[in-house]
Amino acid sequence: MFQKIIHTDNSKTTILIRLMVGAVFLSEGIQKFLFPAIRGAGRFEKIGLPSPEFLGTFVGTFEIICGVFILLGLLTRLASIPTLIIMLVAIATTKSEVLMNEGFWVMMHSSRTDWAMLLGSLFLIIKGGGKWSVDSLI
Repeated sequence: MFQKIIHTDNSKTTILIRLMVGAVFLSEGIQKFLFPAIRGAGRFEKIGLPSPEFLGTFVGTFEIICGVFILLGLLTRLASIPTLIIMLVAIATTKSEVLMNEGFWVMMHSSRTDWAMLLGSLFLIIKGGGKWSVDSLI
């Protein structure tokens, strides 16, 4: 089972997706602690999520840990599952309102990073960490 989780191909270009996804999640997680009123608990409270203080800390911690794991290519598939879930929740809680109030194109414009992170996470779940990853060394 563990071998299936860390198994990856020899792709040299997967590192590009890992760098993008890992860096964005690491940065966003850190910002939830540096700027909690606008990126963490305050943001979650504004969009109406329950227990915003807990969620800000919980999501920020997962973004930091998973971001680092993805950057290293360590347990890439497992680390990409929470990031995929985070993006699904982000799109559902923030972009559905934009879609209903401002239309499809405004929603697509405002969610471009969300879609990139969602699809990047899905790619890493499918492919793994690639040639230059800790997973490939194990």
